[in-house]
Amino acid sequence: MAVKLRLMRMGKKKQPTYRIVAADSRSPRDGRFIEILGTYQPRADPSVIQIDGEKAAKWLADGAQPTERVAKLLKESGVTAAGVAAPGVTGAK
Repeated sequence: MAVKLRLMRMGKKKQPTYRIVAADSRSPRDGRFIEILGTYQPRADPSVIQIDGEKAAKWLADGAQPTERVAKLLKESGVTAAGVAAPGVTGAK
């Protein structure tokens, strides 16, 4: 089973919020997922990124492939396959 870390759209029409999830690559965007890793709120100023670094690092270490956007969000929040880079990172832009 190929696992991807990707965004799952939530929220109302024209007001998106996203969950960052680990999901099977064959499942649809808003379909079945394995685990919720965090949230992303792009409409807030500045954007709010909340990611459980330990869960994300575990999935990356196990071989899960992040999408381009999730990879960027992980980098901004300081998460790598080795773990959380810095404890002082707040996760907001």
